[in-house]
Amino acid sequence: MLRIFTEDTKLSRILYIALLSIVGVLIVILLIGTIFGLARSSDKPLFTLGSNATNTPILSEVQGDDTRVFSGIGRLRIPLSNSSILILSIAFPYNAGDIAFTEELAAKIGDFKVIANDYFSSLPPDRITVIDEEAAKTEILRRYNAILRLGRIEALYFSDMMIIDAAL
Repeated sequence: MLRIFTEDTKLSRILYIALLSIVGVLIVILLIGTIFGLARSSDKPLFTLGSNATNTPILSEVQGDDTRVFSGIGRLRIPLSNSSILILSIAFPYNAGDIAFTEELAAKIGDFKVIANDYFSSLPPDRITVIDEEAAKTEILRRYNAILRLGRIEALYFSDMMIIDAAL
């Protein structure tokens, strides 16, 4: 039996061979990855997400191997009662090994912002120019811990604390 290939059948045969080759390569890659995954030791991660070029963690370590600084609240711009604006960043140490507490902290970022905003925006105008930083930290820390169920925050850090006067 003599077969005559036309241009259409040659094109479909080439396409079929190319697709079959691609599937074969993908299967080989999956097999190699599976064998590598089963053979490598599990004590070291294959790769690390969230690190910079020098392979140091983005979150800064405070003490020990699993204590880090939570700075997810970000920079707050809080309107004050005298029409000024307070710019503030709040951070605190937490145990990164406690996964449940870490997830609770991430879920409460919005609440943390509201608590800080409510505290500073409710200050009377005469106390705004001389904010007692330690009293503010103590009160905000008390309010933060009141909403947390799975752990406690031990200390707060304020950075970038500045007041932009509206009269200027």
